Order: sequence, then C-alpha cells, then structure tokens
Amino acid sequence: MTGSNSMSSGYCSLDEESDDFTFFTAKTSFFRRPQAKQVAKNVTTEEEEVKPTSLTEEEIKAKIDDYNSKVTENGMKLSPDGTYTGFIKVHLKLRRPVTVFSGDGRSPGPCSSSESSDIRTSFYLPSDAVKQLHISSTTTVREVIQGLLKKFMVQDNPRKFALCRQTRRDSQDLFQKLPLSECPLYLRLLAGPDLENLSFVLKENETGEVEWHAFSVPELQNFLIILEKEEKERVRQVEQRYAAYKEKLLQALGQVESNPG
Repeated sequence: MTGSNSMSSGYCSLDEESDDFTFFTAKTSFFRRPQAKQVAKNVTTEEEEVKPTSLTEEEIKAKIDDYNSKVTENGMKLSPDGTYTGFIKVHLKLRRPVTVFSGDGRSPGPCSSSESSDIRTSFYLPSDAVKQLHISSTTTVREVIQGLLKKFMVQDNPRKFALCRQTRRDSQDLFQKLPLSECPLYLRLLAGPDLENLSFVLKENETGEVEWHAFSVPELQNFLIILEKEEKERVRQVEQRYAAYKEKLLQALGQVESNPG
C-alpha cells in the first residue's frame, strides 16, 4: 500500500463532572458516559450491519467505468485477472494516545511523553487525521488497519483498533464496525466516490470483552493507578454524603428530644 496524509490538530477531553458515580475501566476508556439526553440532529449512532451484494465481472467493469467518470484523479484500475486497485481515505478518530516508534528517539508529535532510554513515544494523534491508501480489491480490513499503523509507526496491537464505515441518514452520522475479512475497496466501488455516501474511520475497538493481553505492562500498571485514584475519590464522596445525612439525623433527634410530646 502507498499513501499520503493530511492532518488537523486537537484531541478530545474528558466529559464534565456529574453526580452519577461510575467506575471506569479499560473497557470504558476511562471516559465518563454521558447521561441520557433527548436524541437530536447530528447524533452519532450505530448502524445495523448491511451485507454488500455480489457483482459479476461485467457489473464490476461497469461500476469502475462509472466511478472513474465521476473523478478527475485517483480512479480505479481493472486488472486482467478480474481484480482492481484504487484509493480509499481513512479518517483517524482516536481518543486515546498511541505508542509510536521514533527512529531518532525524539517525539514525532505533540502531547508526548517518553523516556530517554526508550525510542517508543506515547502521544495523541491529531484529531481527524486523514490517510489516503492505495489498495487492491482483495485487501482486507485487517490489512488496512495494519497498514495504517505501520505508516504512522504505531506499535500498539492492531486488535485495539477497528475500521468503521460512516454514512449519513436523516442528518445523523451512522457507524458500522467492519469485519476483518471485509474488503474496503469493494465497498468504495459500490458506494461511489462521494464521501457523503461512505467514508472509512479508524476508531478504538470498544466492543466485546477487553483483551487484556493486547495491553503492555506499563499500560496495565497505569490502569491500576487510575482505578486506585477513582476508588479513593468514590470512597471520599460516599463518606461525605453519609456524614451529611448523619448530621441531619442528629439535628432531627435533638429537636425531638428538646420538644418531647
């Protein structure tokens, strides 16, 4: 795969403090879940899985001709063996920092932290960075994820990430996690070149059980530190709340004793 990229700066922050106490683990990414709100426009939702239809060789050729007629560059090319090549753009929408290999031992980006004896650096990728990839019709989602991580020199386990298809319906962004065996270029061919009809997004893989073996020892140790801090804060809040209840009960008992009958 070959590619080029464009980036914009910024990354997301923690949600505002709320009265709803929740414990946060690696499964929830240490982010507080927002309280239920009325669904409005531009709300991000999950889209039900839609199975793509199969095309004959003649239909594929017609689709490629139609696709190329709508673009001025980066069209698709059909090979004699029936496969074809083309370009897809992938938006990187990652909320957590990634571990990046720095060949010169220096940080490749902002918000970084590393040890001088280690050439691996953890930092936030720019928000909504875009990478263009040149792939084949046989390239799978698994290979796209691995290729993206390689181009950004990300050392994290590929199983931490998921490639999603993003579409819009009734002014809402719909996301669907793609199977690892899916072929993104085929989906691009079916949808056409318009990014409003289909775009690809790389996100954290947050579905299913937590794969603890996919995390490094420093990450697991950091999880324990954060959980310990959250536990202490939770205990402090509970003790403070019940101390206030106790004080009110004592005041009520004092009033009853001073005014018997």
